[in-house]
Amino acid sequence: MQTVNSIVELRRQIKAWRQHGQRIAFVPTMGNLHAGHLALVEQAKQHADRVVVSIFVNPMQFGPGEDFDSYPRTLAADSVKLEQVAIDLLFAPSVEEVYPHGHGVASQIEVPEASEGLCAESRPGHFSGVATVVAKLFNMVQPDCALFGEKDYQQLQVIRRMVADLCFPIEIVAVPTKREADGLAMSSRNGYLSVVEREIAPRLHQALQQVTQGLKQGRRDYVALEQEGAEFLVAAGFVPEYFTIRQADTLQAAEPGMPELIVLAAAKLGKTRLIDNLDCSLVE
Repeated sequence: MQTVNSIVELRRQIKAWRQHGQRIAFVPTMGNLHAGHLALVEQAKQHADRVVVSIFVNPMQFGPGEDFDSYPRTLAADSVKLEQVAIDLLFAPSVEEVYPHGHGVASQIEVPEASEGLCAESRPGHFSGVATVVAKLFNMVQPDCALFGEKDYQQLQVIRRMVADLCFPIEIVAVPTKREADGLAMSSRNGYLSVVEREIAPRLHQALQQVTQGLKQGRRDYVALEQEGAEFLVAAGFVPEYFTIRQADTLQAAEPGMPELIVLAAAKLGKTRLIDNLDCSLVE
């Protein structure tokens, strides 16, 4: 595994692979890697000859009061994990390399509709920061395909929309959420949970399962189902930000007769913000 820190070094290697006609897969991360990230890498190997992983904690996607300064930075441990799964190249740039003029004055990308509502309500500017850094990384790496987890479903839709609108010649591959044995979606932020909170956290997945089961059994009272899901979370000790049923492809409000739905939730447990979702394909 090579490790490079500059765009010049990165492009030198990418050019060499291209000259040999090799296909390149890309997995962008913010580090603090867990089994979910490594599942993306394993999938990437099925799509390309070479796999590039980036580790970059992006300041542009953190809002005031969020955890940019305290976000875990575990590059040494992450490098060992990536060596073990035999990626080809780790790109670990500095903030100055990605934003040479400062991220506060950098050009930004806005993705209408997909980046509105849901997580954007509590994280204004977040998806502009995500879209901007992903676009920059795409231009740096120039991959044939890029892999993203379905846990961050709104982020996935933002990136899909951006790639389509800006004509990036990149295939976006969605990878199912990797879960702990008790159903909790794997996340770098799970490390913030106390022992007691960690025992409670899987109930977020349970709430999604209950509502999804109701949909599959024929219930179409979406508002009531959403309320039941939110109340379940409150009773468990969460503070919900949203619990909602949406159209899977557009994230617009669900309407009767639509077979492809997704149930999404975000909630705080103590100081930790957790998100999760479940796909619900119906047979009408």
